[in-house]
Amino acid sequence: MDLFRRWIAVTLLVSGLTSALALDKVSRNPYLGAIVIDDASGRVLFEDNADAHGYPASVTKLMTFFVIMDRVHTGQLTLETPITVSAEASRTGGSQVYLKQGEVFTVDELLYALMIQSANDAAVALAVHAAGSKEAFVELMNAKARDLGMTNTTFHSPHGLPPGKGQEVDLTTARDLATLSRELINHGDVLRYSSVTVRTLRAKTANPFEMRNHNHLLGKLAGCDGLKTGYFSAAGYSLSATVERNGRRVIVVVLGSEASKTRDFKVMELVEKGFAVPVAALPAVQTPAASARPAPAAQIPTVKTDKSAEQNSTTKEPMFKVPVSTPQKKP
Repeated sequence: MDLFRRWIAVTLLVSGLTSALALDKVSRNPYLGAIVIDDASGRVLFEDNADAHGYPASVTKLMTFFVIMDRVHTGQLTLETPITVSAEASRTGGSQVYLKQGEVFTVDELLYALMIQSANDAAVALAVHAAGSKEAFVELMNAKARDLGMTNTTFHSPHGLPPGKGQEVDLTTARDLATLSRELINHGDVLRYSSVTVRTLRAKTANPFEMRNHNHLLGKLAGCDGLKTGYFSAAGYSLSATVERNGRRVIVVVLGSEASKTRDFKVMELVEKGFAVPVAALPAVQTPAASARPAPAAQIPTVKTDKSAEQNSTTKEPMFKVPVSTPQKKP
């Protein structure tokens, strides 16, 4: 039965990737768009084509997480609320934790599956339980995006999979994802989930499932503790990352790279570029309201990188070692 379920999952994934081939390819080398912001002030430290429209793929799950946690904070859900897996959720393909119809998990367990394994089946289970249907949940996602001032974003799914027949693709920009990421970091518990590299689902059962985080900068890039990766063929590789060092935090979004290693190396470069701006050099700005436009970019030194090496894009994101220095202890 497990082999059959895995075959179904692969079939659904291939079907989804086939539908993605009908989409215009938006990925670029080294990326479609990128932005770096200072978390404390919201100041833009660097941007490059940050308003270009791309497909967020599984980075979409940041908004899924946001809507669920909003329900938790308002008391409509708790982290211990039990969720029974529906047939629809169990049939969801792509990256998953192989939920079976009738299984019961807490909201907390499914949030870990969402953020660590990037589980599409967990996204559907959470969405349907919270709003009654995927469509109703997507309406909540878009309402929240409007509240946050994400004017160039439209969601059509709770998971970011390539659209099937008759469906539309999720659209966003690097700037909008940075806005969402900053809001999550400052008004939620996202780092408790996004910083975990390995966790076991069904740990006390006969069929434990080891979840591994798709963000390979965790444990490799000093201070990195989130947030979310995304990929399908037309979208390319994307990452919303955050790094905290010596009491200061920056957020980096790279949208639509042609290869996972290119994406990761550009994120690392932009993290260093962000931290190269001393706090004293940032003009004092009032934290903008959710609907306000981001502050203009600060003038910062240029960091030269070698763009000549082009990486091959694959459907899997390979692990690699990145030498980094150990951050100093906070004063």
